[in-house]
Amino acid sequence: MRVIGGKYRRRTLRTLHGLALRPTSDRLRETLFDILGASVEGARFVDIYAGSGAVGIEALSRGAAEAVFIENHRHGANLIRQNLVALNIGDEATVFAADARAGLARLAARGFMADIVFLDPPYELVDEYDRTLRFLGGSPVLASSGLVIAEHARRHPLGEHFSQLARVRLVEQGDAALSFYRHTPQNRP
Repeated sequence: MRVIGGKYRRRTLRTLHGLALRPTSDRLRETLFDILGASVEGARFVDIYAGSGAVGIEALSRGAAEAVFIENHRHGANLIRQNLVALNIGDEATVFAADARAGLARLAARGFMADIVFLDPPYELVDEYDRTLRFLGGSPVLASSGLVIAEHARRHPLGEHFSQLARVRLVEQGDAALSFYRHTPQNRP
């Protein structure tokens, strides 16, 4: 797996073999960052269910000011740290070996506000999408103008609304889909 664009372009990332990790495909990652465009520059980015860290590292490569990686599996969190060290990424990255809600609660306790949140739980854990999106919809972690993107299986469409979040865009590519959410105007925190 390689970084697609930005200052770490073409650099190789390590992945874990034998675990139930399903990295975001290069093609879907490229589509995601083509859509995000210049909004990544200077952004505070959160990569939940981060796996190898490829999406958050791509954000840093494309100019994000900071990236937080939340990964529940200890081996996955260690892999992210190894990838960050290999690319000489330092203070602009934080790794939490925690489940999604615990990691987000730690960010909220620190007063962290994210501009972009990407989540990609294992496709078969449908309830994780609901719990995490609802949590984000009512959490101070997401900036009022922030964007949440959920990668999910195309065959398992996500809801239009989660708490104070409303879907504003849906992109389908192969078997995968990206749902984009923002705070609804009448419910901005």
